[in-house]
Amino acid sequence: MSTALLIEQILNGLQFGVMLFLMAAGLTLIFGVMGLINLAHGSLYMIGAFACAAVAAATGSFWLGLVASLAAAAAAGALVELVVIRRLYDRDHLDQVLATFALILIFSEGTRWLFGSFPLYLDIPSTLSGAVQLPGGGRYPLYRLAIIGVGIAVAVGLYLLISKTRLGMRIRAGESDREMIAALGVDIRTLYTVVFALGAALAGLAGALVGALQSVQVGMGEPVLILAFVVIVIGGIGSIKGALVGAILVGLVDTLGRFLLPKLFAAFMGPAQGATAGAAIASMLIYIVMALILAFRPKGLFAANA
Repeated sequence: MSTALLIEQILNGLQFGVMLFLMAAGLTLIFGVMGLINLAHGSLYMIGAFACAAVAAATGSFWLGLVASLAAAAAAGALVELVVIRRLYDRDHLDQVLATFALILIFSEGTRWLFGSFPLYLDIPSTLSGAVQLPGGGRYPLYRLAIIGVGIAVAVGLYLLISKTRLGMRIRAGESDREMIAALGVDIRTLYTVVFALGAALAGLAGALVGALQSVQVGMGEPVLILAFVVIVIGGIGSIKGALVGAILVGLVDTLGRFLLPKLFAAFMGPAQGATAGAAIASMLIYIVMALILAFRPKGLFAANA
């Protein structure tokens, strides 16, 4: 196993983790501030991907498509919060799960009606279509490195937003005691709409960025949503720092597990059996890690402070 190949897999894990962070950050914000279980978050990821693909195809500009993905996902999130979610804050979690699951079906069928059942494809922008040299002689796509950079920039931006701005102060206060800040004159309904739109925009951004690496299709958000829930459980519900650490941990464990475990098992079981056993265990590895972490830290790695 070459050094370049190992570095490439580590970078793949980081890129995967950053994409999960963009999903999980919005999800943990929504749950931490609103106490809402939003199963439709994956649909907002899908909306961002379709908006980016449609606008990029119409204009020939990936960057305009990226802006459209943010706008479309944020607008869809705000609309969902105003029309549906706002009625669920005082209901129990089962009602929230059922309502947001219904939204998954509505968004999926609506997207299929608008764009059809065939997948769309996004081209990587020409400015990011090259590759960089890795130590050991390998090459790594520049676009994937750009995704890692975007994720780090978003993490820094969220930290500054939540810790250094008035809006962030209200978000933290809403997470701690929503009744008190409402009594102090803060429009809690507007705050909830802003938080939901922000979380939706982050999901849409993730969908647009990943859309250039894989096909854009109906239902693409549901598998990612499951992993995003794993991330926020590992990191700690309501914690942005926990979402970042948990996402990178999940990305690295999943990617390196799928890469290394088949080789490890093949060393003493034979190539065919080792590849089968290694792949099976690798597919369960992140859930094993989650169970181990929760056994020692039931609330996740970090406290629920963004």
